[in-house]
Amino acid sequence: MPKKTKAIKVTDRKKAWLKKVKPSAYLIETKETNKIILIVGEGQTEKLYFESFPVLTLTVEAVDLGGQSKLKLIEATEEIIRNSDKDYDKVWCVFDMDVKQGEKEFSDFDNAIQSGKSKGFEIAYSNDAFELWFYLHYNMTEQRNHRKFYYKSLGEYWDCNYEKEGKTYAFCQTIYKKLETDENASQVRAIERAESLFKKQKDLVYHEQNPVTMIYELVRYLNDNSRQ
Repeated sequence: MPKKTKAIKVTDRKKAWLKKVKPSAYLIETKETNKIILIVGEGQTEKLYFESFPVLTLTVEAVDLGGQSKLKLIEATEEIIRNSDKDYDKVWCVFDMDVKQGEKEFSDFDNAIQSGKSKGFEIAYSNDAFELWFYLHYNMTEQRNHRKFYYKSLGEYWDCNYEKEGKTYAFCQTIYKKLETDENASQVRAIERAESLFKKQKDLVYHEQNPVTMIYELVRYLNDNSRQ
């Protein structure tokens, strides 16, 4: 026979030992940390910058594939996923325009974005350079500047030869903190500026969107999973 349950007195119903225990924030947080995202880029600047975000509720796996065509980067991303035993919650591909090959570069850029999106990847593209994102922490621009402009400007902000020193491994490791601690820089403003640039050009063909950087979408995502 099943064991009889003891009746609860009416006067006992409000006692602490009968109340349901709510799941703690710690337990919820622990469960959410199982998320993992893959960020595939074409340089160590991007890799080390994104790895510096103080994320809490996800794991960031950033890969530097080095310089190559944008379509090959999309293909390489597929290969990484295929050979991985991880189940990524999101996959981001990060690359820029690098205007130097004319029509060939335009086609590669546009096709890579379309191909990546068709595969369900998030595409954080920039035109002309990833460094536009750093620049927007300090100033707004609607000019079609060459990347040399951003290199020069960042060198002035950071008192260095950015094109040489700023590309080193050691320096790239400091960029996130540098932007966070510089009273003249603002990530919040950078996001606002980047979003404004995109909204004004979103109906244009991808390679004609210039200046533009979709890095702000990835940064927002990382911030949503941040310790801060």
